[in-house]
Amino acid sequence: AEAFGRNDLGAQYRRAAQEIKDAARKYLFHKDLNRFAKSVYPVPKGDYRLDMTIDASVFGLWYFGAFSPDDPMIQSTMKAVYDRLWIKTSVGGLARYENDAYHQVEKNDIKNVPGNPWFVCTLWWAQYLIACAKTKEDLEEPLRILEWVADHALPSGVLAEQVHPYTDEPLSVSPLTWSHAVYVLAVFDYVKRAKQIE
Repeated sequence: AEAFGRNDLGAQYRRAAQEIKDAARKYLFHKDLNRFAKSVYPVPKGDYRLDMTIDASVFGLWYFGAFSPDDPMIQSTMKAVYDRLWIKTSVGGLARYENDAYHQVEKNDIKNVPGNPWFVCTLWWAQYLIACAKTKEDLEEPLRILEWVADHALPSGVLAEQVHPYTDEPLSVSPLTWSHAVYVLAVFDYVKRAKQIE
């Protein structure tokens, strides 16, 4: 709006954005669990219920600029995402959300395999680490993740949507443009942060 000379609308939109951020801080952050909710649902009598399923998409809270990646609420939320959604097999990678049934491979050991690893979600974790990096050493783990993605591409370079949590085989849609796009974004983020640190 401001780029088109509509400063009045720009100010209005900034106020609305701040109201949304303040409401997220007040209503969507569960203080006892020390993390943001996946979503909120209205219930009868005008109240609401939080869905506290751990979901990688809370990445958007900092990625789209509502909160800083080093905000303590984001830090505790992203730690919960990693702790709960990282695949605890030799494959690794990050699941979308707890007990994700879409192309679900593992139904019995949800503690270790909460879903299949998704390239996008795994790269979101790398982007978070990159955004928080202050030293060269802080960039080592995101680089390993970028290499993990490259190692799990097909020989053609094609990335699927997901990876089998035990065999490394591609699952679901392949190629998935979204996987490729987030990989490119993560590489740009990595290069930019590495130059800033240097």
